[in-house]
Amino acid sequence: MPNVPAAVVDWGRLEYGEAWRRQLELVAARQRDEIPDTLVLVEHPDVLTLGRGTHQENVLPGANIPVFEIERGGDVTYHGPGQLVGYPIFLLRPEERDLRLYLRNLEEALIRAAATLGLSCGRKESLTGMWTQDMPQRKLASLGVACKRWVTLHGFALNVSTDLSRFSLINPCGLNATVMASLSSCLGRPVTLDEVKPLVIREFAEVFGRTFATTD
Repeated sequence: MPNVPAAVVDWGRLEYGEAWRRQLELVAARQRDEIPDTLVLVEHPDVLTLGRGTHQENVLPGANIPVFEIERGGDVTYHGPGQLVGYPIFLLRPEERDLRLYLRNLEEALIRAAATLGLSCGRKESLTGMWTQDMPQRKLASLGVACKRWVTLHGFALNVSTDLSRFSLINPCGLNATVMASLSSCLGRPVTLDEVKPLVIREFAEVFGRTFATTD
């Protein structure tokens, strides 16, 4: 199967509500076949998002930041500075129409990107996301997706240089906040979003069979 032409859009740092609105516009445009498959990269100011599977007890008292209830799967998630968020707006081909496979491919692309930086990561049984291989395992990336007429939305949040103390606002996906890690904390050096973005784009192209062109 030949690679599918696709686009990468980098929104820089953008407030969550505006990014969500833009994302839904892209989904509608992809459903109408007006745009190619598009990988959106973005960084958000402090925000909590509540997926369809959120347990309210995982939102801890005193979280004085914006909160959005959204259509993705999963529990509560924190987004903030230093975190690379990716929204693949992909029309899944017939052979790709298995959302479990789609989630595994999201994980695979992130695992490969981390390996390029010299960090060995993998999966954890019964839990989505990207995890360190050392024990106890720590979580570097969270996943939460939705799909409308086989067009995907929402996606991944990869902790690059995130202030990990911000996860104390929640029980991330029902876990203790101390389970969270970042590329910077694991590698013991500063890692920037600009360093990570091209690695993520390259691995998404390989794993998902897309050929990306960068647009504004």
